[in-house]
Amino acid sequence: MKEKKILIVDDDMRNVFALSSLLEERSMKIVVGRNGKEGIEKLEQNPDVSLVLMDIMMPEMDGYEAMRQIRKNPKYKKLPMIALTAKAMQGDRDKCIEAGASDYLTKPVDTEKLISLLRVWLYQ
Repeated sequence: MKEKKILIVDDDMRNVFALSSLLEERSMKIVVGRNGKEGIEKLEQNPDVSLVLMDIMMPEMDGYEAMRQIRKNPKYKKLPMIALTAKAMQGDRDKCIEAGASDYLTKPVDTEKLISLLRVWLYQ
């Protein structure tokens, strides 16, 4: 997973800090977007992003809409996107997958689960 570039899209800087620390410890490069709109801009500026961690509840543009927009671009059809949400309601996982997520994790993020998901999606 070393040297992989991960885009974290989350409006809560505590989440961004926690995730960044975890991933940087494993020699990954981090790019941050503070909402869906900014996340899409960061993705355009960093075409070498290997995976996106997408928060769902954000101001301006939520994660569902951001993932739909990203998936509209043919070059991002296969880009792994993992939805992160505090809303672990029945049907949320399906809603995330329908919007374009490759996978889904609930918050607070279980670090072991996240690392194993990253292994799955980064090495297909």
